Amino acid sequence: MMVVGIVAVCAVILVLAFLLPRLSRHPERGTQRTPGAGSRVAGKAPGPLGRWLRKPFSTSSKAVSRSGSGGRKARDRMPI
Repeated sequence: MMVVGIVAVCAVILVLAFLLPRLSRHPERGTQRTPGAGSRVAGKAPGPLGRWLRKPFSTSSKAVSRSGSGGRKARDRMPI
């Protein structure tokens, strides 16, 4: 269920970044904060368990960042 939510958020950020590049940065940062908080909490587990528990949160944060930057990059490449 969490994967579907992350994919939906990435799609919304991608479209928002394409249509309104400057206004998309605030929602992008907000959606990166949520997995960031989970990553910080999961990273406090001892040893390798902390790294393993942190990975899904950091991966989702990277995906949101890439979708935002991808939308802005596509907007820059438009011939208009």
